[in-house]
Amino acid sequence: MKKIVLPLVVAVLFSWTIAIAGAKDLEIQKKKLISQKPPFTIILPSEFQLIHSSSSENPKENSLTRVYFLIKEKNKQVEEMLIFQIADKTNPQAGPMTTPPLKPFTEKRMYSKGKVKRGEGEGDYLTQLMAWNPDAPSLQPIIKKGITMPSSWALQGQFLLNYQGEHAVFIRYSKDADSFGLKVSEEGDRWNQGSISGNEKRVYETFQKTFMEMINSIQIKNP
Repeated sequence: MKKIVLPLVVAVLFSWTIAIAGAKDLEIQKKKLISQKPPFTIILPSEFQLIHSSSSENPKENSLTRVYFLIKEKNKQVEEMLIFQIADKTNPQAGPMTTPPLKPFTEKRMYSKGKVKRGEGEGDYLTQLMAWNPDAPSLQPIIKKGITMPSSWALQGQFLLNYQGEHAVFIRYSKDADSFGLKVSEEGDRWNQGSISGNEKRVYETFQKTFMEMINSIQIKNP
């Protein structure tokens, strides 16, 4: 039987024009996020607002992908972004869902990578430096709501969990590097993993601690 592969392509991830995803499947209670399908809870690092949601069918992969875009903003400017991409197996006769390995934007600015056991499964994670691009087409739903996106470096953590071959959960959490209260460099070389130091290292270590606390807070509810 053909296996299902979770599509992690950016174009699929941000299919804003597709029908709105079912809000009943995901609920936010202050810093607690509750998913009904698959059933899990997670404690978020901040109080986020759901800014956009969408869903798209992937017939070739026998799956349906739901995307939830959450932000924390200050003075109408994004400080933190959190993206949940959840793929659901739609064909019971198809093989188990599979997921590709996580890959950083560039190896020289990837700071950590590993696995975390959650419930009966094991998820992959990585942390890295990335650049926010307010001109990206995928971010225009935010801009159109009157919220600005700074053009700056951001720390990002990714987590990918395959849930019993029936669902896959992909989390991307990022935070503006200038929002930590420390003056940091705009030069990419200062952020390279082999030479990162000073305020840049302090910002990374603070972000890493926050990101891992969020991942470790995931509680899987087995059926």
